[in-house]
Amino acid sequence: MAPSKTGRVLAKAVGIDLDYRNEAHEPVASAGASISSVETYVEHEPSTLDWFAQFKPSGSAFKHYVRSLFPFYNWIFHYNFTWLAGDIIAGVTVGFVVIPQGMAYALLAKLPPEYGLYTSFVGFLLYWAFATSKDITIGTVAVMSTIVGNIVIKVQEEHPGQFAAEEIARALAVIAGSVLLAIGLTRTGWIVEFISLTAITSFMTGAALSIGVGQVPALMGITGVNNREATYKVIINTLKGLPRTSLDAAMGLSALTMLYSIRIFCSVMTKKQPTKKKMWFFLSTLRMAFVILLYILISYLANRNVKDAKKAKFKILGKVPRGFKHAGVPTMNTELLAAIAPDLPVTIIVLILEHIAISKSFGRINNYTINPSQELVAVGFTNVIGPFLGAYPATGSFSRTAIKSKAGVRTPLAGIFTAIIVLLALYALTSVFFYIPSASLAAIIIHAVGDLITAPNVVYQFWETSPLEVVIFFAGVLLTVFTNIENGIYLTICSSLALMLWRHLKSHGAFLGRVNIYRATSDSINRKDGNKDSFGPGEEKVVREAYLPVTHKDGSNPQIEFETPYPGIFIYRFSEGFTYLNVQHYMDALVTHVQAVARPTKLDRYARIGDRPWNDPGPRRGQQVNLDDDRPILRAIILDFGSVNHVDVTSIQGLIDVRNQLDRYAAPEFVEWHFASVTNRWTKRALTAAGFGYITNDRLRARQHWRPVYSFAAVGEPVEPKKQVQDEEKGADNSIDRIGVYGERQAQHKSAGISGKMSTIHGQNRPFFHVDVPAAVESAVAGIETKLAEGSSGGSSHEQEQSTSELPVKTG
Repeated sequence: MAPSKTGRVLAKAVGIDLDYRNEAHEPVASAGASISSVETYVEHEPSTLDWFAQFKPSGSAFKHYVRSLFPFYNWIFHYNFTWLAGDIIAGVTVGFVVIPQGMAYALLAKLPPEYGLYTSFVGFLLYWAFATSKDITIGTVAVMSTIVGNIVIKVQEEHPGQFAAEEIARALAVIAGSVLLAIGLTRTGWIVEFISLTAITSFMTGAALSIGVGQVPALMGITGVNNREATYKVIINTLKGLPRTSLDAAMGLSALTMLYSIRIFCSVMTKKQPTKKKMWFFLSTLRMAFVILLYILISYLANRNVKDAKKAKFKILGKVPRGFKHAGVPTMNTELLAAIAPDLPVTIIVLILEHIAISKSFGRINNYTINPSQELVAVGFTNVIGPFLGAYPATGSFSRTAIKSKAGVRTPLAGIFTAIIVLLALYALTSVFFYIPSASLAAIIIHAVGDLITAPNVVYQFWETSPLEVVIFFAGVLLTVFTNIENGIYLTICSSLALMLWRHLKSHGAFLGRVNIYRATSDSINRKDGNKDSFGPGEEKVVREAYLPVTHKDGSNPQIEFETPYPGIFIYRFSEGFTYLNVQHYMDALVTHVQAVARPTKLDRYARIGDRPWNDPGPRRGQQVNLDDDRPILRAIILDFGSVNHVDVTSIQGLIDVRNQLDRYAAPEFVEWHFASVTNRWTKRALTAAGFGYITNDRLRARQHWRPVYSFAAVGEPVEPKKQVQDEEKGADNSIDRIGVYGERQAQHKSAGISGKMSTIHGQNRPFFHVDVPAAVESAVAGIETKLAEGSSGGSSHEQEQSTSELPVKTG
C-alpha cells in the first residue's frame, strides 16, 4: 500500500526514506505476457491495518464466542432415547466406581471421606454443559488428591493451628479454578501445547509409583510410616515396619488380590467368549463396587457391636456425615492466600495436564476433537463453584473416563446420572460407609493408580522415536521417586522445552542437488529384455526432477549422485523455521559452503598484500594468487522456505548481512536471491522490506532483455490440455511454451495446448518469489543464461569465457 501524501510529509519530517527500495514499479514482463489470455497480477503487501483488522470484533464473532461457551447447544436438541439409554448405563456404571474411589482419594488429600463425594458430585453435575468431550469425567483423582494433601500438610506445618485442612483445600480450588477459567475464557488454551507427551507420561508414572508405594503401609496396617516422604524412604521404612503388620493386611491384601483376579478372569473370558464381551466388561468394571460391598459386609460382621471406629478390630472409615454438611462460602483471606500461593503453579499444571491429556487421548480414540480452551472453562468453572458445596480441586480422571468410554457413553449428559448415584449415596448409604476397611480403600487406590504406569512397550516406542526424550522420561520418574511429584513435573516440562529450543537453536540446513526421478511399475523395472533403459513396448518413461540433500542425511540412497542445476547456483533448505535462535547457525553454514565451492569473480581482488583482510591473508609472501581456480563463480542463491512460516528482525538482518557479504565475494557481479515456497504474506513483506523478491531500477536497466520465469495458473475456469492431434488439425499452436520451462521440458509443453485465462501465481512485481524449488531453479537458470547471452553479444571476454567454460558439475 502506497503511503499517503500526509504520510510522506511526516516520514520526511522524522528522517524516514520511504523510497529506499528503489523498486521498479512496472511489473517485469515474461515470455507469456504477450499472449492475450494472460492477465497481469501485481502482488500487494499486507499493511499494519490489515494485521489489526483480524482482531476487529464483530457481532457474528461475539455470537460465535458466546455460543462456543455452551457446546451442549449443538447437540441437546438432537437428544433421543438411544442416546439416553447409553448415557444412563455409562453414568450409573461410573457412579458405582466413583463412590469408593472418591472417598479413598479424599483420604489422600488429608480430608474426611465425604469431601471426595462432594467433589465428584459437583464435577459430574456441572461439566456436561461446558463439555467438548463425551467421555471425560471431572472429579477426584489420585495425583491431584496427593498434591492437595502435600499442600495441606505444608501449610499446616508453616501455620500451626491457623487453618483447617478443609479451608486450605477449598481455597486452593477457588484460586486455581479462577486461573483456569480466565485462561479458557480468553481462549488461550494453546498453552497446554507446551506440555509434551514425555512430560505427561513421566509425571503419571512417577506419581503412580509414589501414590502406590505410599498406600502400602495402610494396606498392611503398618503404623509409624510417613507416606508423604520421598518414595524411596517410604519403601525403606515400610520394609523396616513389616514386623508391625496387623490384621488390616488381611483386609488389604485379599482385596487387592481379588481386584486383580476379577480383572484377569474377565479379560480371559472376553477373549474366550467374544459374543459376551459386553457382559464381561461390565462385570470387570463393577469389581470395585463388588469388592467394597463384600468387605463392608465382612467388616460389619466383625465389628457390628462397635460404635466407635477407633475400637474396631481393624481400621475402618468411621462416621460419614449425611448430605452436604459442609456447604458454605469458602474461607478466603490474605493470610491463607499467601500461604497457598507458592503451590498454585503445580496445582494449576496438574489440573491442566491430567484433564487435557486424557480428553485429547479419548477424543482421538473415539474420533472427535476437543477444544482445550473450552475444557479449561469447564474445569475452571467446576473448581470455582465446587468449593461452595465442599469440593476440593478436581480434574479429569483416567480410570473413570476409560470405564465411561467402554460402557458406551453417547453424550456428556451421562454425568448427570452419575451425579444422581453420588447424591443417593450421600443421603442413603452414609451409615454403610462407617464399616469400610481402610486397608480395602488402600487396595482400591493401588489398583487404580497401577493403570497410570507407562508400559515398557510404550517406553520402547519412545526410544525408537526419540532417545533423548526417554532420558527425560526416566529423569522425571527418578526425581519423583527420590524427591516429590512437584519436582518431577517441573523437571520434565522444563527439560522438554529446553530440548525443543536446543533442536531449534542447532537447526541444520541442507544444500539440495538435482536428481532425475523415473516413474515406472514394478513389472517394468523387473522386465529383463537385454536393454536396461527399456520400459517395454507401449510404455512411456516418465521423468521429473527432484531436489534432495546432497549429504544423503535424509536416508536417500548414497549411491545416487546429485547434480547442481547450474554452476554457481546453490539451493539451501531450512529445516526448523528461521528465527533469531538459529539464524547464525544457518547463515554460517551457508556462507562456509558457498565460499568453499564457488570462487570469487575476481581472483586477484587486492592490488597489495596490505589490502587483504586478516581472515583472508591469501598465499604466503612472494607467492602468486592461483589464477587457474576452476571453481564456478557465485551466481544465485535459492532458499527453500517450505518449513518457514514466520521470520523476525534478527533473521532478516542475518539475510541482509549475508547478501552484502556474498555480493562483495562475487563483485563486480551481483548474486541473485530466489525464494521458494514462501506461504506467509508477512514473511514476504519482511523479505521485500529487506530488498529481496524484486528487481531494482538500476538492475533492471542493466538487464533490458531479461525475461523472468513465472509460474502460471488458470483464472476462473480450469485449464484443459488439448490433444496434439487436435492442434495439428487446427494448424495453430497457442501453447505457452516458454513459461516456466527450460531444457527437456520445452519439447513436452510444445505438444500441449492451453485454453482459458491465465495469470501468474505470484505477482509479476515479485519475480524472485516462486511456487516451489523447481520453479526457482528455472528462473535462476533463465536469468543467468540471458545475462551470459547479453555478455556474449556485447560483453567482456571474461563473461564469454565463463559462459563456455562452466558446465553442470556433480555434487555430493
